[in-house]
Amino acid sequence: MSGQAAAPAREQFVDFYELMQISPNAELDTIQRVYRMLVVRYHPDNPHTGDVDKFLLLKQAHETLSDPQRRALYDLQYGNRVIEPLPVFELKEFTLGMEGEVNRRMGVLCLLYNRRRSNQDAPGLSILQLEVLMSFPREHLMFTVWYLHEKHYLKTGENSDLVITAEGMDYVESRVPNNGLVHKLLKSAESGTARGKSQDETASSAWDATQPSGRIFN
Repeated sequence: MSGQAAAPAREQFVDFYELMQISPNAELDTIQRVYRMLVVRYHPDNPHTGDVDKFLLLKQAHETLSDPQRRALYDLQYGNRVIEPLPVFELKEFTLGMEGEVNRRMGVLCLLYNRRRSNQDAPGLSILQLEVLMSFPREHLMFTVWYLHEKHYLKTGENSDLVITAEGMDYVESRVPNNGLVHKLLKSAESGTARGKSQDETASSAWDATQPSGRIFN
C-alpha cells in the first residue's frame, strides 16, 4: 500500500436557495415562511412526502440563511462557486445523431424551466452557462436554441439570456408523467453545481429510470 495519505474529499456545495426555491435576494420573512411550509412537507413523520435527507438540509439552510453573519459568509461562497457540468448530459442519448439533438432540446428546456421557477429576479441562462452545464460546445447548441425559438418554447430576455416561455413550461410539464428521463433532467437542474454522486453513478441512475426508447422530445 502507498504511504501517502488519501486526499480529503472536496466538500459538497449545497445551493440553499435552489433547495428552498427562493431568490438569493429573498428577505428574512420569505425565508421563514418558505421554511415553515417545506419543513412540514419533508418532515420524516409525514407519511406521504417525508424525506429525512431533505429535511436535514432544510434545517441547515434555514440556520444559515436566517443568520446575517452566516448568510454573508455563505453568499461569498455562493457567488464564487464554479458551475460544473451535470453528469446526466454525459449519456450517449444526448450526443449521438438525431436522437441526441431532440434530447438536447429537452435538456435545455429543463434547465430553463428550473431557472425560471427558482429565480424570478434572474430567470434566464446564457449560452455560455448552457455550454458549461451541458458539456456541449456552442456550435452544438445553436441549432437547438434556434429550433426552440421557432417553437416559441424560449425567448431572449434581458442581457441576451435565454428564458423559457409559458408554452415551453407547459411542454415540459406535459412530458413529466410519461418519461422518467425528463424527471431526472429536472432533478439534475435543481441540483445545479451540487455533485452528491460520482458522474458514473448519476448517469447510470438517470438512464435506469427512462422509457425503453430513450427519446424524450416528440
